[in-house]
Parts: sequence; structure tokens; C-alpha cells
Amino acid sequence: MLFAWENWVSVQSMANPVGYLYRVAQSKSRQRRVPRLLGATTPTLPDYEPDLVAALKRLPRRQREVVWLVHACGWKHIECSETLGISASAVSTHLTRALKALRVDLGVDSHETGDRP
Repeated sequence: MLFAWENWVSVQSMANPVGYLYRVAQSKSRQRRVPRLLGATTPTLPDYEPDLVAALKRLPRRQREVVWLVHACGWKHIECSETLGISASAVSTHLTRALKALRVDLGVDSHETGDRP
């Protein structure tokens, strides 16, 4: 109602002001999802492979970004694609190639972890 009052000059001249205000109300009331990042502090350090950081640094920049966003921050592929400006299929490709390279670099057999190659 406040929007209608503040913009009454332009709203009253519309062909369908009720429909327009309905859509404005829908847009204004929609909750915006904020991408999640890891918390600044963690109570305990998780168990991880000591050579993981070095192996991540050896990955190409885009693959490293995708691995971090998907696995460390828990983002969905579509969230990564929107943030990085690439398609969701490109995110999947970068992730698949990065995980394969990490497994080779760290000497981890994908059959031991139960993951697909």
C-alpha cells in the first residue's frame, strides 16, 4: 500500500493498476536467499588430508573455486554458476575434473571412498 501511495501518479494511469500492485507486492515480499559461506570460527578442526591444501593450490583457479564453493561452502551447482558467471554444466565439469585430479594427486582410489570416478 505504501508503494501505491508513493507512486500513485504513475500507478493510477496504468491499464491494470491492481495487477501491477499485486506483482509488486509479490516481488517485495519474496525472501532473497543469501549464499552461505563457512563460519569464521569453528570449535574444532576437522580431520583432513595434510596434503590437501597443496593439492588444491595445484588445481587451475576455476576448478579450485568450484571445489571450494561446492564442498567447503555447501553451495548448489546453480548457485556456483550464478556467482562465477558460468553454466551449471560447466560447474559440474570443473568439479568432476578437479576431484579426479585431487584423487590422482593424493593417491586416493575412488573405489575405496565409494565415489564414482
